[in-house]
Amino acid sequence: MSDSQKELRVQLALRNQLLQDAAAQIKTELFGIDAIIDRVIDSVRAWYVLPELVARPVIVCLWGLTGTGKTQLVRRLAQLLGFYDRFVEVQMDGFSNGASWRGAQSISGMLSQSGVREGEPGILALDEFQRFRTIDNKRSELRVERYQDVWALLSDGRLPPALSLLSDIESTLAEAAFDAERADEDDDRKLRFKLSSWDAKTLRRTLKLTEPLLEIMAWTPEQIQDRLRAFREQGQQQWDTDYSRLLVFVCGNLDEMYEDLATSVDDCDSDADTFHALTAKLSVIDVKQALSRRFKPEQVARLGNEHIVYPSLSRRAYEQLVDQGCVRYARETAARCGLHFEPDASVREQIYANAVFPAQGTRPLFSSLHAILGVGLAKAALWALECGAAPGDTVALTADGRTLIAHWRGQSQAIAAPFEINRLRQRNNADFRALLAVHEAGHGLVHALLFGRAPTEIKIHVASFEGGYNAYTSRKVWSRQNLLDSICTSLAGRAAELLVFGPAMASSGSESDLRKATETAARMLRHSGHGERIGRCDVSTNSDEHVLTDVEASNAAVEALLQSEHARATRLLQTHRVALLALVDELMAQGQVTPARFAVVTALPLERPEDALDPYAERLAAFRMQGQAGLPLVRPALLTPPRPRSLVEATA
Repeated sequence: MSDSQKELRVQLALRNQLLQDAAAQIKTELFGIDAIIDRVIDSVRAWYVLPELVARPVIVCLWGLTGTGKTQLVRRLAQLLGFYDRFVEVQMDGFSNGASWRGAQSISGMLSQSGVREGEPGILALDEFQRFRTIDNKRSELRVERYQDVWALLSDGRLPPALSLLSDIESTLAEAAFDAERADEDDDRKLRFKLSSWDAKTLRRTLKLTEPLLEIMAWTPEQIQDRLRAFREQGQQQWDTDYSRLLVFVCGNLDEMYEDLATSVDDCDSDADTFHALTAKLSVIDVKQALSRRFKPEQVARLGNEHIVYPSLSRRAYEQLVDQGCVRYARETAARCGLHFEPDASVREQIYANAVFPAQGTRPLFSSLHAILGVGLAKAALWALECGAAPGDTVALTADGRTLIAHWRGQSQAIAAPFEINRLRQRNNADFRALLAVHEAGHGLVHALLFGRAPTEIKIHVASFEGGYNAYTSRKVWSRQNLLDSICTSLAGRAAELLVFGPAMASSGSESDLRKATETAARMLRHSGHGERIGRCDVSTNSDEHVLTDVEASNAAVEALLQSEHARATRLLQTHRVALLALVDELMAQGQVTPARFAVVTALPLERPEDALDPYAERLAAFRMQGQAGLPLVRPALLTPPRPRSLVEATA
């Protein structure tokens, strides 16, 4: 092995180790995203270990809910890898800081004012990328004035010169010459023309000059014109600025990816682990579908295929953040007043209950930590010192769901704390809890009977709205029978109210359920071809839209379908009356039912996997066997295939 080969192997080993060290350090600072960190490290490995082989920018896209650590990960990685002086962060919403006005109009302008040099490695972060949309909701092109050169950069890393800036310099030269021709001999405008420092920097960077800045500023208009003329006569390859060795992080929050998940449960009441499991299923396909609603197809293609999706944080990750916050605030307060603070487990539990909003990321938690501990510990310190506490004394801190309580030498003091979420969850009276429990138990039980699995969540003690909710596993494919079962589930809350309370006491809480059921039924019959007519029916005034516009003809069919599914929901609830009341009792007592408790409470055999579909493979095999046996390939029965066996049959 030659000396050069040995040197290369040592270099590779050293840089690999630096990458691993960076990953280990970041994992101690950002909780719950170890798998994300490992994938990012793997994505940048070739760029960092052997940059000589990189001929195009390496693009890594990070997508996730706000506050999940996307930007923090990129900044920390740049710092740990020694790129803090060759790191550029651009806010793609148009409010980037750290650049002059003219430089902030383009990516090339931002890079030109940075420490990133042409042809050398550097890191560029394009943050809040979702706000840089180029098409509207109707797919019409939007006018975007800033950062239009980003697409050229993402394509091959070569940026054309900022010709508009050069035109500004030429305009300045022309204005100076014009003024000089018309000025008197002793007029100040006859004084020698001088470039501004900004124009000199622009000229040096764009024309790739090597002369010192002061020398360029001293050039005459004729010298500047000569340089500009020579530049314009160069070939295209010499014009471009080479940023092909950049590592580009595209960071953003694609709401379209999460909208079905985030609206299925209410922000402050969803379970962190449940929401984590839902968001962990998002893939590159979901990313591309969301991007296609904001950008043109060719622009989506330029973002590449390295899309890393952040799931919502798990309960354990949030608990680690709460623990970390308690330690930090206790340490900071101790440093200021000399007292030692010990928040116990009850404080951590109340912080979690009142500060964790899984669908909103970590920012609500950080602001709540400050509101609860930043203020609470200061008040506890003041009280203890007034009582005679000396430096080094320990002040314990507990919480009772409404206040923080400071304890010192047998004395206690209640301290007001913003535990508003707990108070809101406990506001329901007995009648309201009974109504909510029956309604939500009806939804949950019928869903389990028809789909063979428990809802992912059922809750009635919620803080953010007057009601409860069921959350279900999302499906990628909906068969005709699935849609019917979905309608039946939507109507089951109303059916349960009518069954238990009677028509006179049925509430108005089914309005959204009726809207959803009607929408699903209408789409089945008018859009999906699941009725007597297979033509798409819609309302339209556009002659280019070729649809059947007589939607009124299907109104009666939609209503009949809804009546049929409402009757089916009622029959299911009557048949499984014992399970319904067991669910109601659980909700009345606990305020929620987890999937594990659901199976115990109802005693139903809930064994269908979450990703189970109707038996399409089985039907294909049967169809193939018919052909081999010489039987007719199409039978009338197959036009309305029997639904797969569900818990309705299993428990009948």
